[in-house]
Amino acid sequence: MKELCFSPVTELSSRIREGVLSPVELVETFLERIRRLNPKVNAYCLVLEEEARKRAEEAERALKEGKKLGPLHGIPIAIKDLTPMHGVRTTFGSRLFENFVPSRDAVVVERLKKAGAIPLGKTNTPEFGWMGNTVNALFGATRNPWNLERTAGGSSGGSAAAVAAGMAPFAEGSDGGGSIRIPSSACGVFGLKPTSGLIPMDLMVELGLGPFGHVSPFITHGPITRSVRDAALLLSVMVGYHDVDPFSLPSPEEDYTELEGEVKGLKIAYSPNLGYFEVDERVRKVVEEAAWSFQELGMEVVERNPALPSKEEIEGAFQTLWVVAFSSALGDLSEEEREKLTPEVQALSELGKGISAVEYKRAEMTRGRVWLGIQELFREFDLLLTPTLAVPPFPVDQLGPTEINGKEVNPLLGWILTYPFNLTGHPAASVPCGWVEGLPIGMQVIGRRFSEKLILKVCLAFENLRPWTHRLPPLE
Repeated sequence: MKELCFSPVTELSSRIREGVLSPVELVETFLERIRRLNPKVNAYCLVLEEEARKRAEEAERALKEGKKLGPLHGIPIAIKDLTPMHGVRTTFGSRLFENFVPSRDAVVVERLKKAGAIPLGKTNTPEFGWMGNTVNALFGATRNPWNLERTAGGSSGGSAAAVAAGMAPFAEGSDGGGSIRIPSSACGVFGLKPTSGLIPMDLMVELGLGPFGHVSPFITHGPITRSVRDAALLLSVMVGYHDVDPFSLPSPEEDYTELEGEVKGLKIAYSPNLGYFEVDERVRKVVEEAAWSFQELGMEVVERNPALPSKEEIEGAFQTLWVVAFSSALGDLSEEEREKLTPEVQALSELGKGISAVEYKRAEMTRGRVWLGIQELFREFDLLLTPTLAVPPFPVDQLGPTEINGKEVNPLLGWILTYPFNLTGHPAASVPCGWVEGLPIGMQVIGRRFSEKLILKVCLAFENLRPWTHRLPPLE
């Protein structure tokens, strides 16, 4: 039933607990929809039909036997293919790991299973999550459910497309430069990158690279959902300290699902372009209108750009830090192994070899200046609003736009207003805020470190003011 596939997780959970909805029925409904629509969208690179059915039957028995239920009991979920799952092929979108089967679950997967969630499958991602479009040599391109000729974003493009298409009620994603927020914006769903360290990150451990790679503070898991309340529920299961991650933070005392309360009186900074991005005029207009609508909720909105280093410095610093990470991780491969990498990832790896220690440290210093600029803004404002992306979803066969408003931009970084907040570790969400030619546009909502609850509360108020979940992609 299509209605089930687009119902809020909070509602599905209530119906399961009341005995009105069977976990087996729910899983079968999603599996049937995946069979019909995944050939069009290519959100999943692996579907776990038998395992999902088995877990659904176990969930059904637990209900009948009156056992204690987790907060996600019987709810299907999609898991990104960068996230290890015990006994399940996990390729990282690379031919290098085409037949890799992890021996353990990532901590976040372990927690989702313990909460009762039922993994439906692994979702597509670009090789090692390197770009903002989801395409790889193993599984091809993931397509945008709103327009199959357009990008679903990346690198959690499969997860966002699955949720948008009703092939999963919610999904796990990860974000090292915008990889939750980019596809959430492109696919018209809600995505949250929490404060770095709030959710344990142990992706590198399974690959034998250890937890002290400098990418660890950049990357975090997070929820991708249709509604804000569903994201709050999923986040509440994901967070908490774990000793596998040296950057893991103490378990928060917040109840993220309690989102009632006033938002009046909050002071909001609206930045049209962070002071240095070129933003498509159509996108600017949509996001600006959405940002000023916060005044209708009793908040004060002021247009203000944070005091940041130059575009060249920030782009250069982010690129330097990442190419060194690629070079460090992939530098010891044999020639035969390197040939399994895409030319783009090979090039990134080679680029990193030419970075000196001094250049690397300068990039870290630039990162510090970005942090200070954002912190200065948050001394005056409670939240910062920006476009998530500078352009609507572009053709699926492109890396990214090469020009915006007639001006040349970096096709990898010049259109994503997300990566500065990976440099700083601040929490940031992408919330659907409007449309350009039938394609979704997202607004980024950034807060102080550990302000996830405030971000969720304000985004829920915005969702109530300007709902989006009733609008469905034209897939059938």
